[in-house]
Amino acid sequence: MQDSPTQTTLQSTIEEAIVSGILSARIRPGTRLSENQLAGLFDVSRTRVREAMMRLESRCIVHVSPRRGWFVVEPSAEEAMMVYGARRAIESGLLRGMRVLSDAGRAAIRDHLAEEKAEMTAGNRQRLTCLMGDFHIRIAELAENPVLTEILRDLTARTILISMLYQSDFHALQSHLGHCRIAEAMEDGNFERAAELSIEHLDEVEMGLDLTRRPDPLSELRNSLSLPPKAFPSPSGGTLIQTDPIYKPFKTKGK
Repeated sequence: MQDSPTQTTLQSTIEEAIVSGILSARIRPGTRLSENQLAGLFDVSRTRVREAMMRLESRCIVHVSPRRGWFVVEPSAEEAMMVYGARRAIESGLLRGMRVLSDAGRAAIRDHLAEEKAEMTAGNRQRLTCLMGDFHIRIAELAENPVLTEILRDLTARTILISMLYQSDFHALQSHLGHCRIAEAMEDGNFERAAELSIEHLDEVEMGLDLTRRPDPLSELRNSLSLPPKAFPSPSGGTLIQTDPIYKPFKTKGK
């Protein structure tokens, strides 16, 4: 198949579609990405798809398995800790480097927080997951550093994959309040305080992960067949129940 003049653009679109799917929690860890299906869906050659996948691999979003194809990564516990460490360094650094929040930036953050609140009320967990990650990307955009914005976008996508593997409950209210505190400090012009709050917020999110959980390799088939969750031995004794990470939007810490 010959590539049309628009196929180079579509090649980039493939990458962004996959990253966006992860950010909105529609694409799960371990999902197989078929070259043939993607080529048909985007009307490009398999070569173009493969090139897009190779770039996503360099961004640590997918990996290739010999004779099996491309798969969305399933971050290990060690990788999860490194991702959160990277996010703390980047996000706090971005905030410390900011000097002023424009009126447009102030309005954008307020609108975003209002949308988070509305989706919590509606119980739309998929949209809420997307918004929770997008808050941090929006701050990077306000800092006007496109290089770090792209890096943070990839790190946030990896964070979503981590939450699907290691977080059984989604503490949406807790995260929303953390975002509100960061935004308040930014509006006050206290970017040093905002940076400190961003670290505290990410610490809280990371503490909510159970990094002893082991992914169920048959989870996708198990869910399709409506079979009960599988119990795994816990390193600390007892068992761990691996379930589909159903989010509970209104559960707060300690309640």
